[in-house]
Amino acid sequence: MVKLAVEALEEKKGEDVKIIDIEGVSVIADYFVLASASNANQTQALVDNVEEKLFKAGYECHQKEGSMSSTWVLMDYGDVIVHVFSKEDRLFYDLERIWRDGKIVESVDEL
Repeated sequence: MVKLAVEALEEKKGEDVKIIDIEGVSVIADYFVLASASNANQTQALVDNVEEKLFKAGYECHQKEGSMSSTWVLMDYGDVIVHVFSKEDRLFYDLERIWRDGKIVESVDEL
């Protein structure tokens, strides 16, 4: 699921795509996948592509927070939570710092 999400984000030119393994530090999910978008249209394109790819693979989004006009959209797939941010919100909320006890996965090949 993480590999598909990353692929979907990269296909639509998501910026600074990161994977954080939080399995050992939280019960809410195993992985966070983060990406930045340069504008609202790109945010929507990233979200749509993730939803489409994961749906076709048989994964259903349990909950989605945010909308087309949002600067942060969260898609909850259970074990994987995908965050798509504007660059400004990503810096402001700084999930990488908040979840620094998790492990940054450098490549999907490590999964």
